[in-house]
Order: sequence, then C-alpha cells, then structure tokens
Amino acid sequence: MAASELYTKFARVWIPDPEEVWKSAELLKDYKPGDKVLLLHLEEGKDLEYRLDPKTKELPHLRNPDILVGENDLTALSYLHEPAVLHNLRVRFIDSKLIYTYCGIVLVAINPYEQLPIYGEDIINAYSGQNMGDMDPHIFAVAEEAYKQMARDERNQSIIVSGESGAGKTVSAKYAMRYFATVSGSASEANVEEKVLASNPIMESIGNAKTTRNDNSSRFGKYIEIGFDKRYRIIGANMRTYLLEKSRVVFQAEEERNYHIFYQLCASANLPEFKMLRLGNANNFHYTKQGGSPVIEGVDDTKEMAHTRQACTLLGISESYQMGIFRILAGILHLGNVAFTSRDSDSCTIPPKHEPLSIFCDLMGVDYEEMCHWLCHRKLATTTETYIKPISKLQATNARDALAKHIYAKLFNWIVDHVNQALHSAVKQHSFIGVLDIYGFETFEINSFEQFCINYANEKLQQQFNMHVFKLEQEEYMKEQIPWTLIDFYDNQPCINLIESKLGILDLLDEECKMPKGTDDTWAQKLYNTHLNKCALFEKPRLSNKAFIIQHFADKVEYQCEGFLEKNKDTVFEEQIKVLKSSKFKMLPELFQDDEKAISPTSATSSGRTPLTRTPAKLTKGRPGQTAKEHKKTVGHQFRNSLHLLMETLNATTPHYVRCIKPNDFKFPFTFDEKRAVQQLRACGVLETIRISAAGFPSRWTYQEFFSRYRVLMKQKDVLSDRKQTCKNVLEKLIADKDKYQFGKTKIFFRAGQVAYLEKLRADKLRAACIRIQKTIRGWLLRKKYLRMRKAAIIVQRYVRGYQARCYAKFLRRTKAATIIQKYWRMYIVRRRYKIKRMATIVLQSYLRGYLARNRYRKMLREHKAVIIQKWVRGWLARTYYRRSMHAIIYLQCCFRRMMAKRELKKLKIEARSVERYKKLHIGMENKIMQLQRKVDEQNKDYKCLMEKLTNLEGIYTSETEKLRSDLERLQLSEEEAKIATGRVLSLQEEIAKLRKDLEQTQSEKKSIEERADRYKQETEQLVSNLKEENTLLKQEKEALNHLIVEQAKEMTETMEKKLVEETKQLELDLNDERLRYQNLLNEFSRLEERYDDLKEEMTLMVNVPKPGHKRTDSTHSSNESEYTFSSEIAETEDMPLRTEEPSEKKVPLDMSLFLKLQKRVTELEQEKQVMQDELDRKEEQVLRSKAKEEERPQIRGAELEYESLKRQELESENKKLKNELNELRKALSEKSAPEVTAPGAPAYRVLMEQLTSVSEELDVRKEEVLILRSQLVSQKEAIQPKNTMTDSTILLEDVQKMKDKGEIAQAYIGLKETNRLLESQLQSQKRSHENEAEALRGEIQSLKEENNRQQQLLAQNLQLPPEARIEASLQHEITRLTNENLYFEELYADDPKKYQSYRISLYKRMIDLMEQLEKQDKTVRKLKKQLKVFAKKIGELEVGQMENISPGQIIDEPIRPVNIPRKEKDFQGMLEYKKEDEQKLVKNLILELKPRGVAVNLIPGLPAYILFMCVRHADYLNDDQKVRSLLTSTINSIKKVLKKRGDDFETVSFWLSNTCRFLHCLKQYSGEEGFMKHNTSRQNEHCLTNFDLAEYRQVLSDLAIQIYQQLVRVLENILQPMIVSGMLEHETIQGVSGVKPTGLRKRTSSIADEGTYTLDSILRQLNSFHSVMCQHGMDPELIKQVVKQMFYIVGAITLNNLLLRKDMCSWSKGMQIRYNVSQLEEWLRDKNLMNSGAKETLEPLIQAAQLLQVKKKTDDDAEAICSMCSALTTAQIVKVLNLYTPVNEFEERVSVSFIRTIQMRLRDRKDSPQLLMDAKHIFPVTFPFNPSSLALETIQIPASLGLGFISRV
Repeated sequence: MAASELYTKFARVWIPDPEEVWKSAELLKDYKPGDKVLLLHLEEGKDLEYRLDPKTKELPHLRNPDILVGENDLTALSYLHEPAVLHNLRVRFIDSKLIYTYCGIVLVAINPYEQLPIYGEDIINAYSGQNMGDMDPHIFAVAEEAYKQMARDERNQSIIVSGESGAGKTVSAKYAMRYFATVSGSASEANVEEKVLASNPIMESIGNAKTTRNDNSSRFGKYIEIGFDKRYRIIGANMRTYLLEKSRVVFQAEEERNYHIFYQLCASANLPEFKMLRLGNANNFHYTKQGGSPVIEGVDDTKEMAHTRQACTLLGISESYQMGIFRILAGILHLGNVAFTSRDSDSCTIPPKHEPLSIFCDLMGVDYEEMCHWLCHRKLATTTETYIKPISKLQATNARDALAKHIYAKLFNWIVDHVNQALHSAVKQHSFIGVLDIYGFETFEINSFEQFCINYANEKLQQQFNMHVFKLEQEEYMKEQIPWTLIDFYDNQPCINLIESKLGILDLLDEECKMPKGTDDTWAQKLYNTHLNKCALFEKPRLSNKAFIIQHFADKVEYQCEGFLEKNKDTVFEEQIKVLKSSKFKMLPELFQDDEKAISPTSATSSGRTPLTRTPAKLTKGRPGQTAKEHKKTVGHQFRNSLHLLMETLNATTPHYVRCIKPNDFKFPFTFDEKRAVQQLRACGVLETIRISAAGFPSRWTYQEFFSRYRVLMKQKDVLSDRKQTCKNVLEKLIADKDKYQFGKTKIFFRAGQVAYLEKLRADKLRAACIRIQKTIRGWLLRKKYLRMRKAAIIVQRYVRGYQARCYAKFLRRTKAATIIQKYWRMYIVRRRYKIKRMATIVLQSYLRGYLARNRYRKMLREHKAVIIQKWVRGWLARTYYRRSMHAIIYLQCCFRRMMAKRELKKLKIEARSVERYKKLHIGMENKIMQLQRKVDEQNKDYKCLMEKLTNLEGIYTSETEKLRSDLERLQLSEEEAKIATGRVLSLQEEIAKLRKDLEQTQSEKKSIEERADRYKQETEQLVSNLKEENTLLKQEKEALNHLIVEQAKEMTETMEKKLVEETKQLELDLNDERLRYQNLLNEFSRLEERYDDLKEEMTLMVNVPKPGHKRTDSTHSSNESEYTFSSEIAETEDMPLRTEEPSEKKVPLDMSLFLKLQKRVTELEQEKQVMQDELDRKEEQVLRSKAKEEERPQIRGAELEYESLKRQELESENKKLKNELNELRKALSEKSAPEVTAPGAPAYRVLMEQLTSVSEELDVRKEEVLILRSQLVSQKEAIQPKNTMTDSTILLEDVQKMKDKGEIAQAYIGLKETNRLLESQLQSQKRSHENEAEALRGEIQSLKEENNRQQQLLAQNLQLPPEARIEASLQHEITRLTNENLYFEELYADDPKKYQSYRISLYKRMIDLMEQLEKQDKTVRKLKKQLKVFAKKIGELEVGQMENISPGQIIDEPIRPVNIPRKEKDFQGMLEYKKEDEQKLVKNLILELKPRGVAVNLIPGLPAYILFMCVRHADYLNDDQKVRSLLTSTINSIKKVLKKRGDDFETVSFWLSNTCRFLHCLKQYSGEEGFMKHNTSRQNEHCLTNFDLAEYRQVLSDLAIQIYQQLVRVLENILQPMIVSGMLEHETIQGVSGVKPTGLRKRTSSIADEGTYTLDSILRQLNSFHSVMCQHGMDPELIKQVVKQMFYIVGAITLNNLLLRKDMCSWSKGMQIRYNVSQLEEWLRDKNLMNSGAKETLEPLIQAAQLLQVKKKTDDDAEAICSMCSALTTAQIVKVLNLYTPVNEFEERVSVSFIRTIQMRLRDRKDSPQLLMDAKHIFPVTFPFNPSSLALETIQIPASLGLGFISRV
C-alpha cells in the first residue's frame, strides 16, 4: 500500500520541535495527495497547521503503535527513524528505569548517574548460558554472547565500548571484564581474574581525571585482551593504550582536575612513608590548583590511594617500585612550582637555591646546577659547531611543562608494561576477548589537535562498524535465500582519505613540522591550497584564516590550527633527558631507555597511545642518526600507525558494540535531555544502524509467529496445514505491493512500516469484532430488557385490572353495607331521641313534684320555726333590757370610783415617778439580757471560757433582778425603800453600762471568733473539698493504675508469649542457620576432599610416569588405602589386610588444620544443638507435668483394678501363645509354600494373615467378655459384704447408749429383728441368683474353651488347605457355628417368644453383615487373582530375560524349578557373618558394583543398609572393634567413591541417600539408647548392640548423608534447570492467551512449543520420575518432602529471576499462564500428598509476582492492595515488575510512573533485602528425623543376585 494511505484521521505523527527535538501530534483529518497543510492536534491540547515542505513534500514521520513502544530492540519497531528511536529510549529510561537497549547488534547504554542493583553475582549467574535475545538487554548479555561465540566458533572476540566523556564507557568495560572473570574463573590458583580486575584501580588513578562532564573521565583509550586457555578459563591479559592526554598534567580548565593519582598523593602526604616526598595540600602546587576544584564530592582520595597501593601489590609491583613511582609523581608536582625570572627578552634565570627545584632534584637524584642550567638554556647543533643558547621565560616555562608531560607519559607506559607483565601467563593462549574502551566523537567550542585525533579514530571505527552491520544484513538475506540489492549506506572513506591519504591533513602536518620555519598559519594556508574547493568534506570558516572545517560522519567540526604543530612535534630538549638518564635514582633511567627497548608490546611512545606490538621492533643497520630520526616520529604519525594496528586486530575478531549515551550534562539521575541524546545518537552510529536496517527489511517474523499474531486476519478457509503457504496466501491479499515483503526459508521479511500497517489491520479487525460483540451484546441486553419490561407491564396491567375489579366489588359491598347501616343508624337515632325525650319528661315531672312537695314542707317548717323564734326573741328582749339597766347602774358606780381613784393615783404618781421609770428600764433590760443570753448560748457553745463568763453574768443579773423585785415591793410599802432603791438603780445603771461595754466587747470578740470560725470553716471546707478532690483523683489514679496494671499484665503476658514464640522461632532460625552453616562447611570439606583426591591422583600419575635417568619411586599413597580410607577423626591409621602387600608405601598427610577446625566447629554446633534441645525438652516436660497435674483423677475402684490385672494376665498369656503360633505358622509357610507365594507381599500370604488376624481378634473379644463377667462377679461379691456388716456393734452400742428408756430399747430390738429377717431373706435370694449366674458363666466359659479349641483345630486344618479353599472353609465353619448357636438359643428362648424374636432379628442382621463380608472377600479374591496373574506374567518375562543373559554354566548350576523341601530351621538372631578377608568383596558387591537400575530394583528398600548393619551387629557380637571400624570405614569410603564416579546419576545418588539414612536409623534404633527404643518390639530390643557405642560413627554417617543430599539437590537442579524457563514461562500452556510481538534482530525463544522445547508436562514428568525413584528406593517420607520443597524452591526462584530480567514476559497474559502452571504444580503436590511439605510456600514469591501482573494498577486503593498482597516479594522486585510490565495488546495500559512512585512511598518503611534476584543456589538445611523400621532383621533374606554367598546368617 502507499505510505500516504497511512496518514488517516487519528493517525499519530512526529513533527520537529526546537525544544523537545520531536513532538507527537495527531491528524484531525485524512491526508490527500496534493494537500499542503496537515491539521494536527498536539498532546498539550493545541491545534496546529503543519505546512509541508513545498520542494520535498515530505510527510512527517509516523508514530509506532503503543504496543511496540518500549521494545528491547529498536529494530523491532515498525517505523525506524530518529523520533521513534529517541522516544523508545526515553520511555525505557524514564518510565521503566531500563538503561540498556538493543539496536540490532549494538547495545545502547544510558548512564543513569545512580547505583543500580543489576550487577551482582546473582545477575551474572542469571545471564550465564542464556541466549542474547532471551533476556533483557544488559552488558552481561553482550559479554555472554562474546564468551559463547569464542567457545563455539573458536574465534577471537572484541567488545567495542564508545561514547563521549561521562557516558559510562569505563564502567561498562569494567563490568564486562568482571563478567568474564566471574563466569570463566582462572585456570590456575593464581587468581588471574582478580589481577585483571585489580588493573582497573591502577589505570583509573593514573589515566582518569575529573572533567566538567564526568568525575571519573578516562583521558586515554585502552584495549584489554583477556586471554583464555583451551578450556576457556582466564589465563592472563594484555593492555594497549592510546593517546594519553598529556596536556592535562600541566594544564586544567576551570572546574577540572589533574589525574587522580596527584590528589591521592597530596591527601596521603601525612603518612610516614610519604614524608620524604615533602608534599602538602593540592592547592600548594601549580599543576593541581589550576582547575580550582581539588575535591570530588563523595570521593575520599586517601581511601582511593589505599586501593591503588593494594592493587599494585596484588599485581606484583613491589613496595620499592611503588615508592619510586610516587617519588617521580611528587617530583613532577615540585617541577611545576619551579619559577623563572627574566633577565632580558631572550634569557631567564632560576633564583638561587630555589626550593621546588632542589626538591625535584633530590627526588629525581640529579644534579641541581646541571638541571638548573638546562632548564634555562638549550643546545643548537649545526654541521660544524654546537651552540648553547639561552631561552626566554616563556620558552623555559614551555620546556618545563614539556619535560613534566614527557616524564608522566614515560611513567604511564612503564606502569602499563608492568601491569602487562603481571597479567602475562606462561600458559599458551588459545583465544582472547578484547575490550576496547575508547573515546567517542567530540566537538567543543574550541577543538584542537586532541579532538582531531579522537574524531579521526572514530571515523575509522565507524567505517568498520558500518561494514560489519552491512555484512551481517547481507549474511541474513543470503541465509534466508531472499533476493537483495545493495543497500546505500554512508561510506566515510572520503573523510578518512582526507585525513590520512597522501597529501592529506596528517601528511601536510608532518611536512610542516619538518620545516625549520613552519608555523600553524603556513600549515593552514597549505590546507586551503590543497583541499579547499577540491574536497566536499573540507571547508574554510568565513571569518578565520587559522581554522578549518571537516564534515565528519556525525557532524561538522571546526578545528583551530593554533597549537597543532607544537602538539604534533611534542618537543622535549635532549639535554634535559640526558640529565634525567644520569640520575642516581635507578628507576628513572628505566623510563628513558632506547627506542628499541622502550617500544614494548604494551607501551606507547612519548606521544601516547601506540599499540602493544607482539614482537619487538627489529634493529636495522644504518646510520647512527637513524635512531634519532625514529625518535622524532610525530604524534600524528604514531597515532595513525597504532590506529591501523587496532583496526587490524578488530577486523580479525568478531566485534560486539556498546554505545554509551550521556542523558544530561548535569549528572542528574534518570533525567533525559532529548537534544543531548540525539546529538550522541547521531555521533555514535546508532541512527546509521537504524538507517541501514530501514533500507532493507527490518521487521522479521517466523512463519509460526506471524500465523499466531495475525490469525485474526485470516478466514477459516485460508488456514492450511502448511503454515508457510498460509502466510503467503494471506500476505498476498493483505499487502498488494510484493516489494514490501519477502519470504525466506524460515522467516518473512517486511519493509519499514508494514508491521505497523498489519498491526493497524489487526487492531481494526479486533475493534470491528469488539464493536460487533458490543452491538450484539447491547442488542441482546436491550431486547432482554424490553422483554422484561413487556412482561412486567402485562403483569402490572393484570394486577391493576384485578385491583380495580376488586375495588369496584368492594365499593358495591360498601354501598350496600352503608345503606343497611344508615337504616339501622336512623332507626337507632330516632329511638334514642324518643327514649331521651321520654326520660327527660319523667325526670322533669319527678323534679317538679319534688319541688312542690319541698316547698310545702319548707313553708310548714318556717311557720313552726317562726313561732319558736318569736318565743325566744321576746325572752331575749326582756333579758337585754334588764342587762342594759344593770350595766348602766354599774357604769355609773365605776365612773365615780374611777374619778376617786384617779385623784388618788395622781398623788401616788408624784410620789413614785422614779420608781415607775426604773421598772420600765428594768423590764427592757431583762428582755435584752435574755436575748443576749440566748444568742450567746446558741453562738458560743464551743468556747467554754466565754460561756462561763456569760453564765456568771446571768447569775449576777438574776440575783440583782430578784433583789430589785423585792425592793419594788418594799418601795410600794414605803418611800424610804424607794429612795434606797433609786440609788441602787443608779449603781445598777453603771453596772449595766459596764455590762454593755462588756457585751459590745463580747460581741466584737464574738464577731472576730465568728469570722475566724467562718474562715476556719471555709478553710476546713476548702481543705475537705480539696481532700475529696484529691481522694477522687487518687481513686481515679488508683483505678487507672489498676487498669494499667491489668493491661500491663496482659501486655506482659502477651509480650512474654510473643517473646517466647519469637525466641522459639529465633532458636529455630538460629538452629537452621547453624545447620546450614554446618552443612555448607561439610560441602566445602567434601569439595576440598575431592580436590585432595584429584591432586593425589595427579601426583600418582606424575610419579608413575618414568623419567629419564631416574628410578621409579613408590606412590605416596596406595590405591587400596585411598579407596578404603576416609578422612575423619574416627578413622584410625590401622593397616588394612592388603596393605601388607606394599609395605614401602607411605600415607599422604591430610590437611589436618582445616580438618580440626571443621571438627571443632562441628563439636561446638553439636553442643549448642544439644543445649537447645535440652532446653526444649525441659520446657516440654514442664508443660507435660502441668497437664498431668490437671488431669489427675481419683483412684480406680478395687473391682476395676482387679479386672485390669485379670485382663492383663490373660492378654499377656494369650499374646505369648499367639506370637508363638504366628512364628510357627510363618516358619511352616516358609518351609512348605513356594517363595513367590509365601513372600510377605504375596496375595495368598496377605489373605492368610488377614484370616489369622480376624480369628485372633475374635478370640480376644471372647476373652475380654469372659474377663468382664469375672470382674462383675468380683464387684458383686464386694457389694454383698457391706450389706452383711450393717449391724455393726459400734453403731448398736452408740444407739443403745442413746436410748435410755427401756421401751425404746425393746422397740428398737423388735425392729432390728425384723430387719435382720428381711436382710437374710434378701441375702438368700441373691445368693441363689448369684450361684445360678456363676454356674451359667462356668458353663459358658467351658463352651468358650471348647470353642477356642475348635477354632485352633479349624485354624490348623485351614492352614493345611490350599489358599483358595481357606476362605470358604472358614466361612462354612462360621455358618455351622451360627446354626448351632441358633438351635441352642431357640431351645433357650422357647418359653419367651419376645426374647426369641429379638434374638432372631439380631441373628438376621449378623447374617446380612456376614454376607456383605463374603461379597467383599469374593471381590478381593478376584482382584488378587488378577494381580497374581499380572505379576506371574511379569515374573515370567523377567525370568526369560534373565535366562537369556545367563551363561550355560550358570543354567546348569541353578535348578529349573524351585522345590520346596520343608525342614525345621533354627531361630536366626538377625546377624550376618563374614570372614575378614571377604570384607573388600562384600563392599565391592554390595556397594561399588551394585546398580540401582539393575539388581537393586527388585530388592527390599534399604536392603544394603540392613545387610551392612547385620554385619556390624555380628562384629559387635564378637566384640571385634577392629572389624567394626574397618567395615564402617570401608563402607563410607566406598559410598563416596560410588558417588564420585556416578554422582551425576539421580537414581544412584537417591539410592545411596536412602540406604545411608536407613543405615543411620538402624544404628540409632539398635543402639540401646532409650530414646530410640520406644517403637521397637521386644525381639528388636534383643538385637541391640551390646559392646560398642557408635555415636561418633552416627555423626559421620549423618555428615555423609548431608553431603549426598546436597549432591542430590545439585543433580536434580542440573536436570530441571534447562526445563524451568521454557516450561514455566515460554511455553503457552493455555493456547491463544499470550500475544506474539515482533522480535527484531535479537531473536527470543518462541513461546510456541516445538519438538525440542520443554513444556510444563516435561517438568511434571520429571517430577514424577524423581518422586517414583525416591519412593522405589524407600526414602523416608520426611526426606522426600524436603527434596520436593527444594525442587519447588529451585523452580520458583529460577522462574521469578527470569521473569525479573525479561521485559517481554511481564504482561497480564503471562501472569495468567504462570498462575495456571503453578496450579498444576500444586495439583501435583496434592496428588502425591505433599501439600504439608512446605513446597507450596516456596512458590509464594512467584505466585505473588503473577498476581501482581494481573491486578489493577491505577488508584491508591490498588497500591494499598498490592502492598498488602506482595508480602513475599521485596520492594526492588515489586518495582522491577511494575517497571517491566508491558502490554501485549492495545487494550492494556502501561503502569504510570506516579503509581510506581506511590508504591515506593508505601513500601519505604519495609525492611527487606535490596537484592533483586532470589538465590537459586540456596539449599535448605536438611534434617533426618528418626524413622525406625518395623522389619525384623531375622526375616531378611539375601537374594542370590547380590553375589553374597560368602556371608552366612547367624
């Protein structure tokens, strides 16, 4: 299709932008050819009219679909152009925090300016062995690809790391070397990889410096060749350096520093060994203070100095040489401080005794005067004479700086030489991987000679890169057999020719340097004359005659000619060099050797980076001046030669490219500056790679991937069985232009944009399908809604109409009812009104008649009363008249008498006026005193003094009052007494005045007292209130304290419980840690032991090789001794039987120090373990004691004890009888029956044992019933005795004493007699009944005994019958017995039909049960017969197979058919006897040559262990300690030897792990220790060891079992590891869920299962195989659980680690696949009953990661849910999964950056490991729980197939 057709409405494009470089926009209308303007809508919401270029009419770049954004490989993008690349890098860097991206064969690395946890050893292990496209982009992936290609193709490799300063080149190269050092290891014990890594600190200190762009910028280029041997292990390294920036030694720009080593020296100046250097602060030296920034933030120069010295020591640079290096460097600093003074314009001098120069001369060991002279003069030589000419101050300063640069360059080369010598290996190098860390393209405001050389090197590298990319593209097309045309790519050969060809810039520069009066200006003019207007790549600036412009591949660069000649000459005065060569300091002349010696394979010339040639330069014969000429080679010439050699090396290797990008100039972490990034992408060739890819067919799909992705675009009829033809047919319909795609052998190749077009078609198809689905569903929903509404409307109508009808009927009923009610109501009202009127009339009549009657009565009563009133009134009037008359008479008399009395009174008044007044006063005073007294009495009760006083006053007052009264009486009699009284009144007045005063005083005192009392009362009340408040507060505090105490008690209890739980958990964790540490030590010990054995074998081989001129010496260790000796503390150095054959041999001493340390550590761990175990046992005993105290119950009654004793005796006797019978039966069966029939697992044997068990159980039931009856008899006898003792004499005596009356005694006696008679009668009746019952029981016991005898006879007869007839005979006997019992009970219950009927019912039930049992037995017999036939058939096949493998001689010896000859064997003791000389034969046949897949399959599980233990038992029985020790030692060493030989075979390791554990359990079970004998039978206890305590050997066996377990884990890990990633992640278990995305150049492993790929079923089959093998070998169930737990941990860890390193796997659909796969694993656990093994818990991180991929990731609630859900994942893992989450379809959404930040904020307080990946190599500590065996040793049979005929059973 035409490209313009893609520019439709809503299509997204990129338009140029001055700020953001490229800006995204969306088309608002379709583009039509001829349109000059595009209507666009920007992302910030603005609309824009974008005008097309009228000349080119180029449309803006189309934007890739969102599904392709963030791809690992830029070539996977459908639209390959600059904005797409920039946007993809930005999304990965900013949103996903991914710094690595592939661009075809190039790895683009963006500097994050932040430490990332992606370079650990776990990441290295994860990338090791992986394909490059399978994992996310990483520097380790490039290193792994180089390492694999070196091993696979046997071709040298190169990793080219480039980029501008600060982009991270050095760090990338360092990590690549670290990867090689970690993955490959070294071929010797010299730790070459450590030396390779140690070279980095040295080279960084002398070759790196701080610049404005980078704090650790490499100011030189280096190419490190890491050498490998034939096994691809590091054996050495070699380094070449290029173009050291010498000018930095003497000059630094603002904010920059000199080389790090100078500042490290200044920072360490205070060290004692540096005192002689006389250094100080860096600001004191001219060469270190020019930049003004002597300190780098976050860098400690003192520590860096220590690291540098440590690295020098590791590389073999001695302390003396190190001090020599530091002396030279310090001398350079002091040389920079040498100052010159001008004498005139042409000469200068140095001040006398100039301190910096004298220090320099002292450090360098040269003459002061000579150096001072030649710093200010120079020698000019002509053909005839030699002149010494003074130089000016400026020239002297330049000469000083040139000397300093020259010395530093020589020292740099010397250090490089010594580093190469340290990294050199004597072993022949088979191949190498080179790491090139070289400067990237540079352009500054002022560009000089250094930038010219750097850009020249980058031109050469870019040309090599373009050719390599083009070559790879061509090879891909040819391999797929598709037609291809030459791709037009940028060829920078013209630019290279401009620089290096004849009469090129370098040639003209060298020519001008040779001219005596050549200057920069003349050279510039020659450049203009030669190349201006002749070469399109060369230009002249408009405003300058001292500069030129070159059009490089990346950009135009303007170079300033000033300084070119001087830098190219690099002039150093020979006289100064001669002075230095004459130094007494030995190291200094070494730096200035002849050119032939100085130019070594690793050194550079004085100008800098010359390559390290492999052969020294050949000395040519010629003129003596030829050496001087060679010495005067220009810097440009040397650089060109070294660059040519570098290109030859790179062309001879397979290159791998790493392009480092600097995201911003401010070193901000994860900040992306689009302008700077685009500039570097253009410069480093990434966009050129994109352009080359886009010119061809950049998008590539396999046919299966294309079919899976675009199946939706096909119709059913288009799908054919041939996928290739199907894809061809579909593409012909979809894309009309056949030039847009090509069909290869395995892939389809698409032009740029075609995948986006197909994605658009797919999205449109899916969108149309979605719309159709939505339309259909919405229509269905609306129709369903309409039908519901219609149905509801009909129902509503029906109900409404019914309601209306009911309402109308109700209305009619109400109307009729209302009429009836009205009728009756009106009748009621009229009747009530009539009744009311009638009642009212009657009432009115009654009231009226009563009223008239009352009126008549009142009238008659009034008349009667009036007569009475008249009578009384008339009498009253008469009496009134009489009284009035009498009153008038009396009144007259009174008036007269009054008149006479008044007169008399007037006289008396005159006489007694004073007395009258006194009386009045007296009366008033008395009242007042009384009031005062009353008040005082009421108010002053509490104050006694005042009351007494008031009482006295009252007494005085009373006496005086009485006197006054008597005086008044006397005054009435006489006047004299009145006068006296008057005087007394006066005195009384005075006293009253005094009393008033006293009263006032008393009142005032009273007031004060009252005030005080009130105040006291208030204070008291206040105090009381305060006390009450305090009391309340105290109560509250008390309650609070009580509450607090209760809470604290609860908290303390909870805390103690939690602490106890935590301590218990901590103890368990500590125990597990100690166990893990101990097991790791064992692992290390076994590794050292294996290493020791290997070395011993090598030594043996070396000794056995005959040497010329020497006699063969004996081996240092015999083969027998090495085979049968294990390095353990228990093993003693006693001679074995065969050692006597070689008496001259000596034992090699072991590494006893390591062994003793390990043994000591083991002992300490065991002691700690025992202490913790004792503590746990003590706590458990305390808990058990407390429970036992709570569960104590009253003692058992006597009858129950009697019953228990009887039952125990009976059971013991019967048990002994039955055991004897069982043993006899087993012996008889083993004698009479065939071995295949009587084997413990045979069906007939099982049936017979079941019958025997059922008979014995029935006998036990009968005996128990007899015992119950006996106990009842005993209890009833005990119950009778208290009844006979009721008339106790003591009770009677007490009653008699109480009964004093004879009558009462007689009555009591009569009552007792009657009671005795009654009791005697009851006793007689009970006695008779008990006798009857006892007789019946005796008869029943007799019958049971007879029945028992019959059962035994029947059993004996039954055993003689064939197996098929035994069941029928036993059932027939049971039916006969029941019939007899039925007849007996029929006769017994003949008189009682109800009892007989109930008995018949129970009998029928029992018969039904027996019939059901009979049917079950029949089914079992049929099933067993079928199994027997199958087993017989298998045995026949096996016998046939064995007969084919048996020789004729063996056939003759063995009987054709086994004949069973019954004989009586003796009782075996479970021991095996062998001769001492047969020990090796025993070990060989039982251990060394026993094959688990062969003979061992048909053995009893653990049979070798049982045989070995039975042999140990016999040696213990003989008390032969040497035999025990020898056998155990040989056993352990033989197991180790087998595992060393066949340690990669899972069945072998599993078999011997099972047998080792069984041997260990046997040693414990039969050790005689009580803790291990709990589950033993008495017979097994008799088999316990009697003479030796083998506890130490048990520890050795436990250690051996741990080593075998660890080896088993390693074996299953090696088997499972290739399956896990493919089966758990890549394979689509649920087909069609995951979408396939374009992969680009780096191919990923397809998720579609091919024939060779592993699936989940492969993993499950392997797990089944592991489990069946372990079960077949009889491994302990607990140990199987631990193995399964370890397997599941490995599966979960490897799956999660790969998920965290693969962006393409982090999607919603992949999360569903993982959860399904995990559910299948859980189902497997459920099927195997292993859910409680802890295996499911190990998958929890993987389950949570899968859930994290599927949950919603938008809101804060989602973040909270994720934080609570992902408890088993670390914060780093959660954030990594969210960053890697990639939508597979357009309908999914990416995780926003803000959401990830929210997650990080919520998880910032979580304390977990910062490690990203799980440790897949972690092995859980293993335990071996004691598992005793129920198998009796004496029953074990030894198969003849083991070849152990020389041992005999004892």
